[in-house]
Amino acid sequence: MASEDHGAFIRNIAEVPWREFPNHFGGALSKPLVMPETAGSRHIDYRISMYQPMAHVARHKHKIQEQIYHVLEGEGLMEIAGKSHVVRKHDFIFLPPGVEHAISNSGLVDLVFLVITSPVTDDEKPCDTTATLRRKIKQQTR
Repeated sequence: MASEDHGAFIRNIAEVPWREFPNHFGGALSKPLVMPETAGSRHIDYRISMYQPMAHVARHKHKIQEQIYHVLEGEGLMEIAGKSHVVRKHDFIFLPPGVEHAISNSGLVDLVFLVITSPVTDDEKPCDTTATLRRKIKQQTR
């Protein structure tokens, strides 16, 4: 791994071990590429996931986290708010906070996808919007 004192780094995906996170079943594996524990990130959790056929994550929702899924290989089912959708290579899914969802591999080969989550934990206070920040700055300058 090439890294600098300022925290930036270049790392090869082969250096990161596969993990099965809680509530992931049947060979639903992920490599935590960038997250607080692996990279010291403060705002982003970035993973590559590989689900073997029939692997899945339990239905869940996030209080404040947003997520993006980007399917690289395979085919699966993404359940969003109780409705199932077929997802395949090049599909991407945006999930705002509060939307119940799950993903499973319904195909015959591994389902491979990227997951980007922000903020990194679901117990943080949501960030202020630009409008809110401008209002606070304006109030401070009065």
